[in-house]
Amino acid sequence: MDFTLTEEQQLLRDSIAGYLAARYDLEKSRTAAKTAPGWQPAVWRGFAEELGILGATLPERVDGMGGGAVELMVVAEELGRALVVEPFVDTVVVGGGLLDRSGGDRADDVLGKIVAGDARTAFAVLEPASGQTQHDIGVTARRDGDEWVIDGEKIVVTSAPIATHLIIAARTAGERRDKVGISLFLLDFDAAAPPAGVTVAPYRTIDDRVGADLTFTGLRLPAAALLGIEGAAWDTIEATTDDAIAAIAAEAVGGMRKVLADTLEYAKQRQQFGVTIGSFQALQHRMVDMYMELEQAIAATYLAIHALDAEPAARARSISAAKVTVARAARFIGQNAVQLHGAMGMTEELAIGHYFKRLTAIENEFGSTDLHLARYAALTRP
Repeated sequence: MDFTLTEEQQLLRDSIAGYLAARYDLEKSRTAAKTAPGWQPAVWRGFAEELGILGATLPERVDGMGGGAVELMVVAEELGRALVVEPFVDTVVVGGGLLDRSGGDRADDVLGKIVAGDARTAFAVLEPASGQTQHDIGVTARRDGDEWVIDGEKIVVTSAPIATHLIIAARTAGERRDKVGISLFLLDFDAAAPPAGVTVAPYRTIDDRVGADLTFTGLRLPAAALLGIEGAAWDTIEATTDDAIAAIAAEAVGGMRKVLADTLEYAKQRQQFGVTIGSFQALQHRMVDMYMELEQAIAATYLAIHALDAEPAARARSISAAKVTVARAARFIGQNAVQLHGAMGMTEELAIGHYFKRLTAIENEFGSTDLHLARYAALTRP
């Protein structure tokens, strides 16, 4: 298997890295994250118009570039290295994946707006009683004439406060944990002025992103709001979630590369007992262990990226293996980086603390280590 980037992919990486180094300031991004609106619209517009990365992996029929899994990895890793908080994964990977796989004119219209930087999506799937099981869905959607009526609660809907469109997973048939009977619905959305029947409880997450809990009470949607085939959305959700896991694994790799580099540089400068702490053998061993964890995470991410086009079981095995490996590396590298920086490692002024929070969030995003260990075991059991 060849992991070498093509000339075009390397150019994409260099373009993103150069743009972010020149235009994306960590202090400004954290300030924007902690105040309204919680992100930087001008940066998002630049991603669309100057870099073109919002359409890098979306199909050409909606003016995207038609890139594949490797292009996704390249973009996500560079965004992770710069600790970008703007909703690339929620919009391009999750929203774009759900819309592209569902198909239809309305889905393509929103995809085109994503490419142009005019649309941002949030996926409402998790519920108070579902834990991390995405197919445990109690929110219902029932027909009433030419409309759908949706009732129930969704939690931890990341990017909802800044989304222009909401994709809702609701049950149109079957029992709570059935994989058959799940449907997707597309809703034009504005958290500041939500549609009738929607209550929004927004908040900021530990990693300086935004999320919300949503309550639907008799929310009425037109028949055209249904995405894809009624009751047959689970395969779309599962495949798109695997894409998202691969993306955040690559994002974590970018973040861990930066954290390790900063820690090594700090160890060369910080002095204790008249010498640099990097000269202490015990700390050298610790940093070597961090490097080894990073290399394992990189290898697992590469395998996951190249498995995205495989048949579902093989794809799922590789994705869950990568999630477990990356989560372990993220915890080890993040915790040791903070420790090696001393008490200031968790301060707002130092970048390490912000990276540590994001790596901690990635550890549980789209399923915990325990969930993916169980998934991997189930898929490999004879």
